Amino acid sequence: MSAWSIRDIPAQKGRRVMITGATAGLGYEAALALAGAGADVLLTGRNPAKGRAALERIRALYPAAIIRYEDLDLSELAKVEAFTERLAGQQEAIDLLINNAGVMTPPSRFETKDGFELQFGTNYLSHFALTGRLLPLLRRGNRARVVNLSSGAHRLMAAIHFDDLQWQKNYKPWQAYAQSKLAMILFAFELERRSEASGWGLMSNAAHPGYAVTGLQTSGPQMGRNGRPHPIQFVSRLMQPLMSQSAADGALPTLFAATSPDAKPGGYYGPQNMFELKGPVGEARIGKEAQDRALAARLWSLSEKLTGVIWPTRQASFV
Repeated sequence: MSAWSIRDIPAQKGRRVMITGATAGLGYEAALALAGAGADVLLTGRNPAKGRAALERIRALYPAAIIRYEDLDLSELAKVEAFTERLAGQQEAIDLLINNAGVMTPPSRFETKDGFELQFGTNYLSHFALTGRLLPLLRRGNRARVVNLSSGAHRLMAAIHFDDLQWQKNYKPWQAYAQSKLAMILFAFELERRSEASGWGLMSNAAHPGYAVTGLQTSGPQMGRNGRPHPIQFVSRLMQPLMSQSAADGALPTLFAATSPDAKPGGYYGPQNMFELKGPVGEARIGKEAQDRALAARLWSLSEKLTGVIWPTRQASFV
């Protein structure tokens, strides 16, 4: 498994793939690799110009690629609902959903249109709602998989702060980011358990990219700074030569989770070197909180209330 690369992706011809946040960074690299393997890939994002540019770059490398772009604004639940309704009228099934889009550590607290703290709302709640609304298409998929993007931060600073879930009292950028990524891995594992118990027929797992160089490290910290450099930019420049890897390499754990016959239901994959910051793909370390089934069930129930997306009743208790 240590030598796994995009050359090991099984043929994806005929597989219908959707990726959030796919116009740049990890999402783009995953879309590029899957299109090259023959998949029918739907890229989503918030910027049509970036979407067109991403399609052009992929087609330049793979002229026969079956790819398209759709707008999807994950900062507003009404737009997530409208997108899923539109998609249901366009295609009958989804075989692979990669919940990749995200924002990282804005220096001050921002909200989504629905009043959620930006990271929790965009990184997690919107993907919970999106996946729930796409469940009928996923259930009609061929060996359908859902891959959630988490982060090593889920182990280091994470808790689900039920007493201040939206960080209205004391916003802390890194802890808020870690909460959103802990929520994503809890969601992945709980989705796998519920699918198995209820016969939904899909496999759910998770991945993290390590320290992959993308726009994520600077776009979030720059929010609201009016062009002034953020200190994290200087830290990133110092760390990158030794501790980082490319976006293409950072996408490999996601692609392994999404395509490999060796990827396990409820698995979690990431790079293996430098404290899981870079290196070959392997099984990643899972934090104690992420393994808490009662916590996952509590978060799931609350997420249904917050998003208004009620999943089918499960047939077994996981607590």
